Amino acid sequence: MGLRKILNDKDPALHKVCKPVENFDEKLHKLLNDMRETLIDSDGVGLAAPQVGILRRVVLVDNGEKILELINPTLLETSGEQIGAEGCLSVPGKYGLVKRPNYAKVRAQDRYGNWFETDGEELTARCFCHELDHLDGILYTQVMERLLTEEELMEY
Repeated sequence: MGLRKILNDKDPALHKVCKPVENFDEKLHKLLNDMRETLIDSDGVGLAAPQVGILRRVVLVDNGEKILELINPTLLETSGEQIGAEGCLSVPGKYGLVKRPNYAKVRAQDRYGNWFETDGEELTARCFCHELDHLDGILYTQVMERLLTEEELMEY
């Protein structure tokens, strides 16, 4: 395993649509393992493959109990609404006010290609939506209402 460099929002790779994963092989497993190590090292709650320069539909989400590996994920269902502070490992030091669903259900494949569904509320739902946006070349700065000031951030 190894740490991967996290690209910043100026990198063109973060603004491209990712391709589906077709091969569930050792190369994918190494990517997932490296992304896990990178996510833990960066103290984040989610990481998408394009953030480490790989244009494939792969994300990791820490739901508080475990780190979920989501390959070729799609949103099946959302409900409710939350508005809150959102940041990104590719946009260090900045946070924006972003509206997201309060609940999200996702269908994805695991590292072996098996399909499964998972869901989450609040931060997990926010993270699902944020990371899946990355797969379509969308950063939270493109969907935020505005950047938060230091004072506002302290309130969150």
